[in-house]
Amino acid sequence: MEVKGIVRVDKRTKDLVKRLTPNEIAVIHHRELDEVAAESLVAARVKAVINAVPSLSDQYPNPGPLILVKAGVILLDNAGEEIMGLIKEGEEVKIVGESIYKNKRRIAKGHLLNALEIKAHMTRVQQNVKKVLPLFVENTLEYAKQEIGLLVGSYATPNVKTNFAKKHALVVVRGKNYKEDLQAVKSYIDEVKPILIGVDGGADALREHGYRPDVIIGDMDSVSDDALREAADLIVHAYPSGYAPGLARVEQLGLGAEIFAAPGTSEDVALLLAYEKGAELIVAVGTHSSMEDFLEKGRKGMASTFLVRLKIGSIFVDAKGVSKLYRNRLKTRYLAQIILAALLPAGAILLISPTTRELLRLLYIHFRLMLGI
Repeated sequence: MEVKGIVRVDKRTKDLVKRLTPNEIAVIHHRELDEVAAESLVAARVKAVINAVPSLSDQYPNPGPLILVKAGVILLDNAGEEIMGLIKEGEEVKIVGESIYKNKRRIAKGHLLNALEIKAHMTRVQQNVKKVLPLFVENTLEYAKQEIGLLVGSYATPNVKTNFAKKHALVVVRGKNYKEDLQAVKSYIDEVKPILIGVDGGADALREHGYRPDVIIGDMDSVSDDALREAADLIVHAYPSGYAPGLARVEQLGLGAEIFAAPGTSEDVALLLAYEKGAELIVAVGTHSSMEDFLEKGRKGMASTFLVRLKIGSIFVDAKGVSKLYRNRLKTRYLAQIILAALLPAGAILLISPTTRELLRLLYIHFRLMLGI
């Protein structure tokens, strides 16, 4: 196996995919490659991926590596962290077998992953989930004690221009199947016109589907400048202490933002904001809710998510996976049945009509005369 191409290098896969063009080679530093990252690399039509660290998880069967390999992307795994400094953006490299060459010089070596090896590893790791689950639950309960303030209103919500009172709110996160699920609820958005909340990159997901986010909330590390300029309200998620690293980026753009200091994930505080501001119904797309979701994010528990959903549960609808409930695919046999059903009454009407019967009789006589019978 030999492949050559221009490389793009970044420790943050979600930033790298924005710069990738088809048939380039992505050099990433992404331990336990998750599904969303893998799908974004496939969508960028990369030729190969060189990962500086292990792509496979020993805790849970992460699907990212298999998604890449099934899509025909070469995955050279665990090439060593020094690879991030050995290759510069825009340089050309060649992968020969499991070795990486630059200017005809071998600079690193990785492990070429294939589908059979990945599937075997995922099967083995599935057994470890039984050990990981109890620890995950313990961590969740332990942190829930510390973050109970989310449930009892200890964290003040910021002021916003957007009026949530008695309206629906749609919270969009760049999580698993977010594109498909967002497309599936498009008719709901067009009809109900809910308040649109983008959690970081979720704001750009809304824009890709033709919508303008009303509110953007998060660390502001994976949302485009254009999206930030469009939203009516920008809310930077800060640590409980009030420290908000994402505020600097907003200010650099000359924009104003409110601070929401609270523990947990940005999607948790987005749901909490909609609830506290009086939303009648909260619909979520792409949010993280399973143990695998949180392990993919490097979290050992889900205390804040558990508490927030416990609080807003009466008006909360999780649209995760809704795209799989019904797929609008018209099969050939269904189409044939529909056509036949339409033709039967039309045929019956034609046969009943005296004029039609006479016409058919004349055609029959003409046919016999042509054949001489």
